[in-house]
Amino acid sequence: MKFTTTTVLLVAAALGGCTTLQPKEAFPNIAERVEERTGAKITWNQHTDSDREVREAIETLLSRDLTADAAVQVALLNNRSLQATYEDLGIAQAELVQAGLLKNPVFSALLRFPDGGAGNPNLELSVSENFIDLFALPLRKKVAAAKYESAKTRVAAEVISLANDVKQNFYLLQGSEQMLELRRSVADATAASFDAAKRLREAGNTTELDLAIEQATYGQAKLDLAQAESQNVKQREKLISLLGLWGPKSTIRVSHRLPELPVADEGLENIESLAIRQRLDLAGAMSELNATYQSLGVTKRVGFLSDAEITIAGEHDTDGSWIVGPGLSTPVPIFDTGAAQVSIAQSRVRQANQRVYALAVQVRSDARSARADLLAARERANYYRGTVVPLRQKITQQTQLQYNAMIVGVFQLLQAKRDEISAGREYIEALQDYWVARVELERAVGGRLPASVAVPSTMPAVQPVAPTHQHQH
Repeated sequence: MKFTTTTVLLVAAALGGCTTLQPKEAFPNIAERVEERTGAKITWNQHTDSDREVREAIETLLSRDLTADAAVQVALLNNRSLQATYEDLGIAQAELVQAGLLKNPVFSALLRFPDGGAGNPNLELSVSENFIDLFALPLRKKVAAAKYESAKTRVAAEVISLANDVKQNFYLLQGSEQMLELRRSVADATAASFDAAKRLREAGNTTELDLAIEQATYGQAKLDLAQAESQNVKQREKLISLLGLWGPKSTIRVSHRLPELPVADEGLENIESLAIRQRLDLAGAMSELNATYQSLGVTKRVGFLSDAEITIAGEHDTDGSWIVGPGLSTPVPIFDTGAAQVSIAQSRVRQANQRVYALAVQVRSDARSARADLLAARERANYYRGTVVPLRQKITQQTQLQYNAMIVGVFQLLQAKRDEISAGREYIEALQDYWVARVELERAVGGRLPASVAVPSTMPAVQPVAPTHQHQH
């Protein structure tokens, strides 16, 4: 009994002590994946000295105008929901450790007294261990390792998803800022038009209807401006929330103008293969398939014997002698042969395989659709920049000349100016649509697109000017 018990304990200690709890063990691998796909770094805040350096880095980034990449970096360092997600790594790693441990042996003691209380009591001691657990241990560890890989992939995917959300909302805020600036221009232009209409009406050179039209147009412009201001506040707050900022540190500065279109969108030819290679949800599905397949192996090997135990028992008889010996208990497969569990595991493997295939098809479709949206958005923005806006500027210039020559009236000139501003607004919307579509394409392929060189801005800012009066009505 002594030799056998010692042997069992040594084996259990050797198998149970192979793995230690190291929650941050997988973090460098995730950080590498994230940086490869976003260009940003991540840290796991665990109240160490390095956290102070992270706070200083965040303050430095917030001390100047944010770019899209800088906003992503702040969010990946400061977003608390992301920090909570990292704890999934600790859970998955602990489950991996748990899978490498044998079940604890069960100690039992039974004391029986002779009838009438005379004589020595009978004492029975036993130690039981699930011996099937010993053979299933390597397979269980493979299952847990596959789930651990799946958890790492899932965490990395959530980080990249946050990066995409931040970049998208950054461009929406920039577009909101630029639209707000233009709405102010519209309000100023319509105010000038309304003032001119009032002067003309006082001089008797226009009708009451014309004055009412200009007043209504000015009122609508003020409403549009108020709506733009409200939308700008909401968009700013949404980005601030994603950055994890609050209180005095929640003030951010961004450029009031969207970036111009890049010269070309590089690397879109093989967009499907790029998506298949980079999409982490697809990699996670593959890890889940592997874990399910490993679980099938465990089910096949163990089956109905999962509760079988070996026992070492000793009995101290009433005469003072010890009787020691091994024992075995195993389920008898009369009702449950384990076939149903094997069938369930096989179905789960086939199910996981079909889901991987379906997701791969969806990933390819997402990439193609997002590429089409990007190219369409580029075409619209290019048309506004190259055709519509210059044409409206030319019309305003020609109307100004005809106004100076007393060929057209002041309201035609002001309407031409409003149409020019409206074309500028539509260009801003098209440009914002392009950058949002570019982020959606990055989301569809699971990482950054190749960098492109931006086109220098060729569209002059639309300024709210009143008409130049060079003649008297």
